[in-house]
Amino acid sequence: MYGFQQVLVGKNSELIAILKFLCEQSHKLTNMGIYYARQLYFKSKKTIGKFYLEKVYKNNNHYKVIHSQAAQQILRTLAESFRYYYGLIKAYTEGEITKIPRIPNYRKKGGMATFSYPKQGLKLKGNQIRVPLGKTCKRWFGLDCFYIYKPSNLEFNSLKELRILPINRCFYWEFVYEKEVTIPQLNQDNGLGIDHGLNNWLTCVSNVGNSLIVDGKHLKSMNSWYNKQISTIKENKPTELWSNRLAEITEKRSRQMLDGINKVIRIVINHCLENNIGTIVFGWNKRQKNEIKLGKKNNSEFVQIPIARLKERIAQLSQEYGIIFIETEESYTCRGEWPFAPTFLDGDYPPIYGEKLGAGARTQVPSKEAPTLRANDWKPSGRRTKRGLYRTGNNCFVNADCKVAANIIRKVSTKLGLDLS
Repeated sequence: MYGFQQVLVGKNSELIAILKFLCEQSHKLTNMGIYYARQLYFKSKKTIGKFYLEKVYKNNNHYKVIHSQAAQQILRTLAESFRYYYGLIKAYTEGEITKIPRIPNYRKKGGMATFSYPKQGLKLKGNQIRVPLGKTCKRWFGLDCFYIYKPSNLEFNSLKELRILPINRCFYWEFVYEKEVTIPQLNQDNGLGIDHGLNNWLTCVSNVGNSLIVDGKHLKSMNSWYNKQISTIKENKPTELWSNRLAEITEKRSRQMLDGINKVIRIVINHCLENNIGTIVFGWNKRQKNEIKLGKKNNSEFVQIPIARLKERIAQLSQEYGIIFIETEESYTCRGEWPFAPTFLDGDYPPIYGEKLGAGARTQVPSKEAPTLRANDWKPSGRRTKRGLYRTGNNCFVNADCKVAANIIRKVSTKLGLDLS
């Protein structure tokens, strides 16, 4: 199991200058490799080998100014992306995918690219890590290495890779390390259904008698303030305007979002560990942000909330703790498909989007492929009375998002054998 730890590079002008130079060289070397691989494919339809680009560019200054192992890592990663493209082309010709794959394109002129050092090229000197530079860099600038402080909570022996990330005119160290995890024995018959939203960021309902809601209003407020700042700065100016001020507030917002994601993930995982829950069911519709209809203001706020990244991180941490992570579509579970919003407490079964079912059935919903079935052919047992509140068929008032989370877990309860009594 591998872990990742990012550390912001401090305001050291000499070190920043070195990192900027190296990232620019990485950017240029990447574009050179892309050019060679593209031309080789266009002119001869040949595929690039894993070590082919290293042989081509080993005498190039952009290659030699970076340490050899870091330069090799850049070109090998590039070769892997082209091999992945070749695989997609084959899948397209065989009819396995319908969308035409696009060949890797060049990076924008004047940018900076990530590069990484494998553990072999690094050495520990006291509490600092020695990061080597290429021989050409030593000949030009008289520098053969630079030093960075090792995080106190990281063992050097467990380190696998050091990455240097240029993000919004800042630099980060990303330490990739190997870690041992003791996987707890959780009951996989206990499930947690998760519905994501805006004001209620995550609504979680389980079959063990407890629920929780993670408030999203604070994150929504920060995102709204960010949009106002961007709008004020760019007023009556070109849309492509970018400045140090814009980079600063964008980086601040990115850190706030990342911090919020990490805290929410920890809340959910700790809830599972404390209540012996071994299965997580996450409601998710592909391309949902392209078709969302929450109004102009809510649309702009919802689209910018990194829900997909949150889902991926929950899946990663679930695997680390031995929790089964299930992703299921959440159609016909909420007010967005009104009147097609079944009630878990009334026994209305939430169908799968696109199902063709008989007209007039209480637990069946017409699909877009069955235009003869009208909306009035199916009616839920309850109805939404006001914002955030839902009234069931027997006049029981429940939180609307909790109802959705219960519907989500019910969609896979039969398949997973979950007891929802």
